[in-house]
Amino acid sequence: MSCADRDPDEEATVHIAVLGMGRMGRAVAGRLLDGGHRVTVWNRTEGKAAELISAGATEAGTVAAAVSGVDAAVTALADDAAVTSVAFGELQTTLDSGTPYIDCSTVSPALGAALADGFGDRFLALPIVGAPGAVTAGKATLLAGGPAHLRDQLGPLLGTLSERLRHYDSAAHALTAKVTTNFLLISGVAALAEAFTVGRSGGLGDDQLRELLAGAPVVAPALGNRFDAVLTASPDGWWTTVLGAKDAGLAVDIAAEAGAHLPLAEIVRKRYEDAARTNPDADIAAIAALYRDGGDSAQG
Repeated sequence: MSCADRDPDEEATVHIAVLGMGRMGRAVAGRLLDGGHRVTVWNRTEGKAAELISAGATEAGTVAAAVSGVDAAVTALADDAAVTSVAFGELQTTLDSGTPYIDCSTVSPALGAALADGFGDRFLALPIVGAPGAVTAGKATLLAGGPAHLRDQLGPLLGTLSERLRHYDSAAHALTAKVTTNFLLISGVAALAEAFTVGRSGGLGDDQLRELLAGAPVVAPALGNRFDAVLTASPDGWWTTVLGAKDAGLAVDIAAEAGAHLPLAEIVRKRYEDAARTNPDADIAAIAALYRDGGDSAQG
């Protein structure tokens, strides 16, 4: 039975598979559980969904087992390679015909278009703007790209995740929108790290920099959320330096397809690649470590 066939009073019985138990995947699965849905989870390596299982989720050992008989399947994976492997592998061969497939990953618009071609009008790109904590609180923004009828069909399910929904006419446009917002933030983090370096180089202490810039109008609200993390080069967080480099690369590639050159994006990608070599699992704020404690700022 599809989501569209159910009585609204039975919405809590909708069965969803969430594939990918990174921080975002766990947040999506947890939000769906909190909304009363039945959730089956899968991850390439086991052991990352213990809290979800304690909360009522079921863990499957394979993609095929996870998506068998579900009302909708969701992927939340790291990059193009991971999504391609799962989506065009067991997911495509096992998912019941007509069952909606939703991808929340940040991948290239080209892959989004390929998924739309491969899964037809049952595919919805749904990249998410916001941290896992925002997803958990229902305050993230969903960028929905796909057929209008599918967005309508999935409306109650999407509403469980967030009421903040933007519509795009294609998966490629939704993913372009996501990369656009991601690039603005990751480049802002890099610029903030360098602004702190300017201040320190001229003799300002961290307390003075905090007094000067924390809450200042030149620091965007989303960047302000990472202000102290960048100031201290904290590795704690969820958006890794590896993913920062990947997202900057996606921005470069999207522009290149249209014949545009982004020299700043290329520099930002290189900075995150540098940070990822020593701190691959650290948050993007850890890029600031390149400028501190004997980092390679002289080379940057």
